[in-house]
Amino acid sequence: MADPAPVEGGSELHQMFHRLSQEALRITAEINGSYHTPDELHRLMEELTGRKIPASFGLFPPFYTDCGKNIVIGERVFINMGCKFQDQGGITIDDGALIGHNAVLATLNHDPRPSHRASMTHAPIHIGRDVWVGANATILGGVTVGAGAIIAAGAVVTRDVEPRTIVGGVPARLIKRIEE
Repeated sequence: MADPAPVEGGSELHQMFHRLSQEALRITAEINGSYHTPDELHRLMEELTGRKIPASFGLFPPFYTDCGKNIVIGERVFINMGCKFQDQGGITIDDGALIGHNAVLATLNHDPRPSHRASMTHAPIHIGRDVWVGANATILGGVTVGAGAIIAAGAVVTRDVEPRTIVGGVPARLIKRIEE
């Protein structure tokens, strides 16, 4: 999504996202409802995202998203079981990234004012080349994870991660730099 303006609850844009969510729910129910070969999963992910997905992509369902059309996946990306993508703000996953079990990528926030709580703001997530996102990690909107970084299991990432670093904790903090 290119426009960073808030999405007002009940607006035409909000209703469009609701329609896209219904389509995503239908396709993810198909993905998650029974066994599919890798080729079938590839086809379903292309239908979900509305774009070409590299043949080297791998997915172990279940997989959940509430839009799908704002996910961009590079070569040799693997998404493990139970991941949840909230992609209205845009999620880009570069080549060679590994996304661990139950990872959450959330690009939306609700307005903090109770009288406007149905309104949302959004910001993209960018997962760099050869990143490893550990199991049960959460990455919030507006975050870029630099190439070669590792997000420790259970981390909550609220700000950008430098390339070739390991971050962990809540909120995630630098643990160490990665040397080749």
